[in-house]
Amino acid sequence: MLNRLQRSKLRFVPYDQLNSIPNIIVDGAATTGTVLTLSHWPKSTTPPEFRRDTSTEIVYAYLDSPDRYIHAEAASNNHFDEDGLIGIFALTDFHAAEKYRDLLMDVANAGDFGVYRHRDAARIAFTVSAYANSGTSPLPKDFFALPSRQLDGRLYEHLLGMLPRLIAHLNDYKNIWELEDAKLSASEELIESGEITIEERPELDLAVINIPAGLPAVSVHRFTRVRLATCHPFAIHNITKCSRLFIVQGKQIEFQYRYESWVQFASRKPLLRIDLIELVNELNAEEESGGCWVFDGVDRINPRLHIDGSMATTLTPEFILKRLEKHLSIGTPAWNPYE
Repeated sequence: MLNRLQRSKLRFVPYDQLNSIPNIIVDGAATTGTVLTLSHWPKSTTPPEFRRDTSTEIVYAYLDSPDRYIHAEAASNNHFDEDGLIGIFALTDFHAAEKYRDLLMDVANAGDFGVYRHRDAARIAFTVSAYANSGTSPLPKDFFALPSRQLDGRLYEHLLGMLPRLIAHLNDYKNIWELEDAKLSASEELIESGEITIEERPELDLAVINIPAGLPAVSVHRFTRVRLATCHPFAIHNITKCSRLFIVQGKQIEFQYRYESWVQFASRKPLLRIDLIELVNELNAEEESGGCWVFDGVDRINPRLHIDGSMATTLTPEFILKRLEKHLSIGTPAWNPYE
């Protein structure tokens, strides 16, 4: 039986360098030499007793079960994000990760699902995202000229080394996270004041979000990528657990499935995703703006239904919402991460 000290001797190896090294994959897909996968991804071979919401929580569940330890030499992942980073950190530096367990699990939830309990978790997630993005990263520009798989490996190597200092001395990185932190605060204040409203339809796992028409879009991070948003996603996600969001800002309207319904979420089961291609056809038959309604597809991690080619729709929010609710009510599930 391996003990925790032996487990902490796992080392990170970039995914494209694993070859046949006995490895544990965190938050991604198995490869040659993988002896265990610890991931909330669909169709993951993670042992059922370890299932949790984030891959990081799955790793901690494994670390809490020394009778289930298996021999491996390396930990890795096929993509870079906060959940993968924290999970690999826990496997390769158990003692440091155990000291900050509660905070680190919160960081993983902030990175993957845009929810947090400790504000510092959101700030750490913002910092990791900023480092991983070429437009905001303090890292040398030649980092981002690398092929994507090599870049992921370099990011893991750098941020695994930086993470202990980031956790212990977060204010040293304030110049990186403070601007987005302020954007999050502004969005939370708009919700608190009632200027942004969130109305839930629990039977459909649906939240209707109304945002003032004149509110400008700002740059925020989501899934370590930069996107424009008029309300910070963390502010919305922290208020409602609904996995389906209908967002209205004047004549700019969109629907999205949250990431929770793509993975094998454990603490609750979001309603399964419905393919909205028939709704797209219905909306396009009525749309007069010159734009075209599109749906990204149920297999995307955070798919959207939105209009393309026009800044605004000619359809009313009430019309779109009524049609959407119909399809969500009677549609056949087209994505089941639990199968």
